[in-house]
Amino acid sequence: MPIELRLLVYSTTLLLVLVVIQAVAGVRSKGLQVMGDSRDGLSPPEGFHARALRVVDNHREGLMIFAPLILVAAATGVLGATTALGAKLFFYSRVAHAVVYLLGLPKIRPLLWAVGLVGILMVLAAVLGVA
Repeated sequence: MPIELRLLVYSTTLLLVLVVIQAVAGVRSKGLQVMGDSRDGLSPPEGFHARALRVVDNHREGLMIFAPLILVAAATGVLGATTALGAKLFFYSRVAHAVVYLLGLPKIRPLLWAVGLVGILMVLAAVLGVA
């Protein structure tokens, strides 16, 4: 399997891990009974639970852009050094982004997000034939 597709699988696995973390955070902050109910009238999440929800949303957004580009690159045979580096930048920056986000560390998170964006742009450039 090409590294780009492997990193797509890893990125999807990261989303699954983040969803489980935010689900556990929800149960810990609101209780199993509340989270198992319809959640009507549920108070807004706070602290770690809120950060966990935001990191899931943020990673899902990035993955929704990254995944189709990697699949198109693989389907059209444009995988190469640029797409491999772009995929590595995306995945590793997203892991670091998730850790920093969950820990609530300021200022570093946007830089890590930007590295992931550069990775996406590299794959996009390869797909468009400009890299």
